[in-house]
Amino acid sequence: MADPVSLSGDAAREHYSALLEAVGQHRDPVAFAALFAYFAPRVKAFLRRLSADDALAEEITQDVMVTVWRKAALYDRAQSSASTWIFRVARNRRIDAARRAAKPSLDADDPAFQPSAPAAPDDALETLETEVRVRDGLKALPHEQALLLRLAFYEGLSHAEIAERTKIPLGTVKSRIRLAFNKLRGRLGEAGDG
Repeated sequence: MADPVSLSGDAAREHYSALLEAVGQHRDPVAFAALFAYFAPRVKAFLRRLSADDALAEEITQDVMVTVWRKAALYDRAQSSASTWIFRVARNRRIDAARRAAKPSLDADDPAFQPSAPAAPDDALETLETEVRVRDGLKALPHEQALLLRLAFYEGLSHAEIAERTKIPLGTVKSRIRLAFNKLRGRLGEAGDG
C-alpha cells in the first residue's frame, strides 16, 4: 500500500475513495484500518478547531469512524471525495453534540456550521495545484523539518505536544518549525512567481 504522505492530488483522492468503497462494499478491515490511521487524527484536529475540547473531540472522532464503518456503503465518489464525505460526517456530529449540550455560545446559524458552496472549477484547480506545490515543498525539506510541519499542520499538535512526542526540546521544535515554514513559504513563493 502506498505511503499516504507520498500521494498527491488525484492519486490521494483515488486512494482514499478506493479504501472507503472497499469498506462499504466488502467490509474490508484492512482498508478501514488505513482510513482510520489517516483520518482519525485529522478529524480530531478539525473538531478541536471547531471548539471541541480534547475529550469531546476524541469521543466525536470515535463516533465518526464508527459511522464510516457502518455507512461507507452510502459513499458515492461521483458526489464527493472520501475526505469531504468523512469531514461532513464529522461536522454533522459536532453540530449534534453542540445541540445536545445546549450551549448558548454555539450558534447553529454560524457560517462554520453551514455547508460550503461547491468550489468553482478554476478554484478547485488552483487548490489542487497549491496542494501539489505544498507536498512537493515538504518533500524538498529535510526529513526532521518536514516531520515537524506534518505534526503541526496535518495532525494539529501544539509545539509542546510535538516536543513531547519527538523527544526534541521545545525551543528546538519551535525554531525548526519556523525554519521549515520559511523555507516552504520561499519555495511556494518561487513556484507561484513562475
